[in-house]
Amino acid sequence: MEPDALFSFTDGGGARTAPAHTAGGDGFAAPGADAPLPVRMRPRTIDELVGQGHLLAPGAPLRQLVTGATPLSVILWGPPGSGKTTIAHLVAQASDRRFVAMSALNAGVKDVRAVIDTARRQRRAGGPPTVLFIDEVHRFSKTQQDSLLAAVEDRTVTLLAATTENPYFSVISPLLSRCVLLTLQPLDEAAVRGLVRRAVADERGLDGQVTLSTEAEDHLVRLASGDVRKALTALEAAAGSALARGATEIDLETAEQAVDVAAVRYDRDGDEHYDVISAFIKSMRGSDVDASLHYLARMLVAGEDARFIARRIVIFASEDIGMADPTALSVATATAHAVEYVGLPEVQLNLAQAVIHMATAPKSNSATTAIGQALADVRAGKGGRVPQHLRDAHYQGAKGLGHGKGYRYPHDDPRGVLTQQYPPDGLVGVDYYQPGDHGDERAVGMRLPTIRRIVRGERGRRGGENGGPARPGDSADGGPAREGAARGGGGPAAEPDSGSAGGPADGAHDAEAVAEPRSGGTGVVEERPVGDAVPAGRGGRRSADGEGEVG
Repeated sequence: MEPDALFSFTDGGGARTAPAHTAGGDGFAAPGADAPLPVRMRPRTIDELVGQGHLLAPGAPLRQLVTGATPLSVILWGPPGSGKTTIAHLVAQASDRRFVAMSALNAGVKDVRAVIDTARRQRRAGGPPTVLFIDEVHRFSKTQQDSLLAAVEDRTVTLLAATTENPYFSVISPLLSRCVLLTLQPLDEAAVRGLVRRAVADERGLDGQVTLSTEAEDHLVRLASGDVRKALTALEAAAGSALARGATEIDLETAEQAVDVAAVRYDRDGDEHYDVISAFIKSMRGSDVDASLHYLARMLVAGEDARFIARRIVIFASEDIGMADPTALSVATATAHAVEYVGLPEVQLNLAQAVIHMATAPKSNSATTAIGQALADVRAGKGGRVPQHLRDAHYQGAKGLGHGKGYRYPHDDPRGVLTQQYPPDGLVGVDYYQPGDHGDERAVGMRLPTIRRIVRGERGRRGGENGGPARPGDSADGGPAREGAARGGGGPAAEPDSGSAGGPADGAHDAEAVAEPRSGGTGVVEERPVGDAVPAGRGGRRSADGEGEVG
């Protein structure tokens, strides 16, 4: 924002330059004919305000502030171009208040105190109340914000503050507690498009001197990413370029040249949206980091919602990497938080880091396959009641029903694992999770057969004990499971030879294998080969790569 073009400031003693349409105070100068297009096109009434319907209901704090019905101090928090300064202009139009505008970029404690002193004198003399608008309030130091507290508390001034930063981090708590916090949302494409069209036709704007082609309009709207000021500034530049050449239409080429950004063929509601996000996910799955970054850049330049991209990365971290690199999910969720906390354009760095991590990580779809098979069994009616010893025994009367009777506490065993039936009778011995052979999951795959053998009380070698996954239904000796001991018969799992907690199910070997750390269990740091892929046969059902999700 360029404050000097929008505000008339106090000189520290209450004098004003270019008095605006406010009564008896320092406010906004009326825009001239040569003012920037976004300034000339500011809404003149609250009913012209676009895109903040959640704040404009009858009786809402924002409407009360604009109409002067209640002297509420308000902090407006929203991204650039969402209407914060426009709301200040609407407040300034009220004729029964003195309006003072200043920017935290060039105002200090002395300026704030001068406004407060003048407001206090006028209030005692029966003059109009004072509204103090502070733009970029997050740039005020703690001391500068402290200087506002008493005046806001006793309503010597009604504070209207605007910030693009999260006020919970940038505004001191005492000031926050004295104000109503209103969150402005980025304008959607329909709102930006409507304001661009209004600027083309309105006498305050381009007054119909030029027309705007559909392709050029789409380009300007996408480029704005919800910032209407950005869209109108680009429109003004494109109109100037067209008129200088004697043209009466702004075509796509003119719009591209005016803002020096090439239009990317990308329709957020059409085929390009689904094709690009599909190619993005498949490139990460295929470990092509360069193609993944290309499609990320393509979406960012086209104005795709960064939150949509982050959501797809979070899903990918479990769907296609999972236990092969458990840190991938942490990286993905941290990136999603960064999107909300930092925002564009800076968050493109966080997104790029996440994409590089996902594309170069070892791959496994074992989590996807495991939950898919478990869901299929549940939907098919397989399972049964929760075993009685696992049921909740905390409420009165539960023990009388036998709930919790016979439950064995795993931490009582030095290995941290002991023999006990956990699944319903109909699913005893069923293996859903089959570890892959890549990354951290290789160590899990080496431990898991031993853990399953102890838990199920089985003896001998099971399929997959030496690293390969056990097949659903395999028995302890590697052959097919007996009916009733695996899926269908409902018989309980076999008891271990010792029959007691901590008994030597298979001696020191099992205890050592179970105690092996989850990551780095082999003692070898595994290299991540380019193109590391899941072996054939580990497929299972996959999700549809985001083709069905609308950002």
